[in-house]
Amino acid sequence: MASEQVHLSIGGRPKVVLPAPDPRLLARIEAASPNGLAVILSEHPDLPEAWARLGAICEPGRFKSTLVAMEAYAYYRVGYHRGLDALRKNGWRGTQLVRWSDESNRGFLRCLDGLRRMAGWIGEADEESRCAEFLLQLDPDWPLVDGSTL
Repeated sequence: MASEQVHLSIGGRPKVVLPAPDPRLLARIEAASPNGLAVILSEHPDLPEAWARLGAICEPGRFKSTLVAMEAYAYYRVGYHRGLDALRKNGWRGTQLVRWSDESNRGFLRCLDGLRRMAGWIGEADEESRCAEFLLQLDPDWPLVDGSTL
């Protein structure tokens, strides 16, 4: 596969590094309103960075609403699945690391961590636990701290 981004990490365990999105697109995502993010996602639905940003905007710490928490959960879940697709396209086979230290992996990891937090918020303890375990499998240095948004 020509687009594979599998590298050896310290200790020899392979890691996957997603290709970096265009920096101009990342700047648009960072500055966008929720409606602006919807426009960006209609153009680039495969960008976990945009899904993560939209999920963060809807987190219940901002609105204290179960409906909004479910919306954030849905955004994070879509970004998580889009991120898994991107990882697989880039050589991830389920055992490699996906490290936060590689900036281009952060959108996916934000989605997975957001999914973990929202699962906990809506009382889906099994899903929260699975996401936490997966984060630590992908990046053993992952800081599982509730309330933090990386």
